[in-house]
Order: sequence, then structure tokens, then C-alpha cells
Amino acid sequence: MDCLEAAANEAGVALEDSRFAKLMDSNDPLAFLRSEFEIPSMDKITGTIKNGGDADCTYLCGNSLGLLPKKARQILNEEMDEWSAKGVVGHHSHSKGRPWIGYRKQIVEKMAPMFGAKPIEVGVMNTLTVNLHLMLAAFYKPTPTRFKILIEHKAFPSDHYAIESQIQWHKLPSATMLLATPREGEHTLRTSDILELIEREGSAIAVVILSGVQYYTGQVFEMEEITAAAQAKGCVVGWDLAHAAGNIPVKLHDWNVDFACWCTYKYMNSGPGGISGFFVHERYAHDSSLPRLLGWWAHDEKSRFEMTNKFVPNEGAAGFEISNTPIITAATLLGSLKVFEQTSMDDLRAKSVLLTTYLEYLLTKRIGDRLEIITPKEHRGAQLSLLFDTDKFESVFHALMNAGVICDERKPNCIRIAPAPLYNTFGDVWKCVDIICHALA
Repeated sequence: MDCLEAAANEAGVALEDSRFAKLMDSNDPLAFLRSEFEIPSMDKITGTIKNGGDADCTYLCGNSLGLLPKKARQILNEEMDEWSAKGVVGHHSHSKGRPWIGYRKQIVEKMAPMFGAKPIEVGVMNTLTVNLHLMLAAFYKPTPTRFKILIEHKAFPSDHYAIESQIQWHKLPSATMLLATPREGEHTLRTSDILELIEREGSAIAVVILSGVQYYTGQVFEMEEITAAAQAKGCVVGWDLAHAAGNIPVKLHDWNVDFACWCTYKYMNSGPGGISGFFVHERYAHDSSLPRLLGWWAHDEKSRFEMTNKFVPNEGAAGFEISNTPIITAATLLGSLKVFEQTSMDDLRAKSVLLTTYLEYLLTKRIGDRLEIITPKEHRGAQLSLLFDTDKFESVFHALMNAGVICDERKPNCIRIAPAPLYNTFGDVWKCVDIICHALA
């Protein structure tokens, strides 16, 4: 906030003035990245043609689906052309130097630094929930005394169902699922309460698997501290990084995380239903005794095509990849990663903090207690979750959509707004708050 106030004072303009948003955008060192994306137009979003309909919409929904990087379209088209021109030969001979048989390598080498990981620790396959099941097949080994799985209350439904079905698969009682629940009257979990629960129940917990960023509230969990506490009690620790990937810096290797999974279609902009990534710590890289569900792509790449049916695992995360990399979905991810290469997670995070701080300031200044921000100030990423009176909720959401401001709703009364630093502007934030303000007038 000090940074924003200093800029406003120097320019002699109020923070809530739209001229301040324009000033911040003109001085944004990452502004050039917006041109790397295809921004939907107002008329395509609203379904109506009117003056200015071909102008960009205000897209604040990167927490749900990121925008299309131009490089993703380019690389996807190149792979389609390669398929057309070469067919199966494209696996080994590629006009752009990207033979399909080794496609995963360039993906993981570009993606690993975003997660504080080594390339040997990162893999790419499937979708998030499938990968979560595969990781649990390897790491969830219940015993009569250590069998519980700890997740957060109101975890994303797919996570909840995955854990629930794993418990049923192992024919264990429903009480095997241990829920970390906020205190009465609070929306978010206190780290101290999570740590106390781990201390109390840790000897019976086999796996702790929480969200790096909680999808509904936008709360960022203190991953390093929670991981250390759980491992000290003998628990395996995994993280669902769906809303953390491309959003906040993480250090999976240094934090000693056992495993993690993430989708790539939110802040990482790989496209709807895009391919997923996963992490397995380096200390498991050569542990062939670790149980896992297998397929031929997990076999040592040096002898894979000898077809002996005598399994020799690949090193690291590659030893968990079941099938060959799907090039069509990997191509769009590769295009997005080439955009990320033009900056750093630290620089993106710095801009993100300014955007959400500005968003919070405007909401508080102009709207006040007519809404509630439930995302904790000190533990958040790009998303703010706003609660409205239920009789105002629908009208506010429709006003935003009709004005071409794209965010998402979670009934009965939550609107999630997520300015993504790769392509969003301070002007986007100002317009969003202005629409909400007028809708509540």
C-alpha cells in the first residue's frame, strides 16, 4: 500500500481516481506481456453488438481459465502442420526441433523453475484429479494405526471425491477422512489450528493433502511450515497446486514436499482442460520399491523400445508417467511457458500484490461494508473472494457480465475476482470496482 500511496502523492492524484490507474499502467514494467495474449472482445462476451463492441473485455477470471497466449496458438498450429507433413516421422524428425518423442523434456525444463523444483522432479501427464489418484496410489499406504488422510473443509469437490473414493477403494471407514475446519464464524483456516490438528492426530495420519491456494476463499496456506510439521509426525505431504500454479512462487524441493499436482489451464494459460503437471521429490528419484501404477512411458527411455516387458523405471518423476505425452495439449502449454520465460515468478508476484492491494483499497474506499472480503490480506495470491448480501449478489454479478467484466460466481453469494499479472491492468481493476459500486447504488 505504501508503494501505491507514494505513487499517488508524487503524481498529485487520488488513488480512487481513474487517472491513477492509467498512471500505474503506463509505468508497469510488465505491461508488454499483455500483448502476448488474445483478449476477448466485448461483443463476443456480452453477445450484443454496440458501439465499442470490438474493444477488449475486462477479463478477471484467470483463476478459472486463463486467456489464450498467442504463442500457444502458434505452436499448436505448427504441430498440426508437422503432423500433416510428416505423420509418424514427426516423433523423431521435427522441422522446428521439437521431436514428439522427447516433448516432455522441454516442458519440464521450463516448468520446474516455476515450482522451485528440479527438472527430474517434475512430470507432465493427464489431468489434475487423475494425477492425484496416481500419486495416492504410490504414497497412500494405510496401516491399522496410520491410515487417515487430512484435507481442508470445503476442499475443491474433485479433491474431496478423489480422497473419498481412495478411502472406499481401501475399504476403510468414512472417518478416515480428517477435515481441517475453520473456527465458527470464520471463513479461512488458521495455520495454528492446522498445526494443532496435525500434532494431535499426526500419529494416525498417513497423508496430508491440502490446497496451496484454497479455491473458494483464495487463502494461501503456509506450505513450508505445514509440510515440516506433518513430516515431523511421520506423515507424507502432498499439495494440490491448482490455484497456486503460475500464481505464487513455491519452493517444492526446498520445502521437502513429497508430491504435488497442478492443472495448467488457470494462471498457466494452457487452455480448457489442459494437461496437468506433477512433482515427486528428488529423494524418490531412484526408489524403484515405491509402488506405482505403471505404463510404458514410465520405463527407462534408453531401453523403452526394446519391448522386453521387464520394467526398468525412468529416473524421477518421469518414472510415474504412464503414457506418451499428448502433443496437442502439450503444445499449448509450451506456448504459455514461453511467455512465462519472459519474466519471473517473483516479478509477477510483485505486480500481483500491487493489483490485489489496489483492488482491496478501491473496494474498501468506495463500497465499504456493503461487501465482505474473505481472502486474508497476508495470505493471498491473485484472487479476492467477495461476499454480498444474497439479495444483491445476482444483480452485481449480472452488472459485471453485462459490462464485459468477466469474473466468476460461487452461489449463494460469492464473487471471485482475480487480476492476473500477465495480462491484467490497474485499469481493469478500477473498472471492475466502478461497476460494482454503481450496481450497489
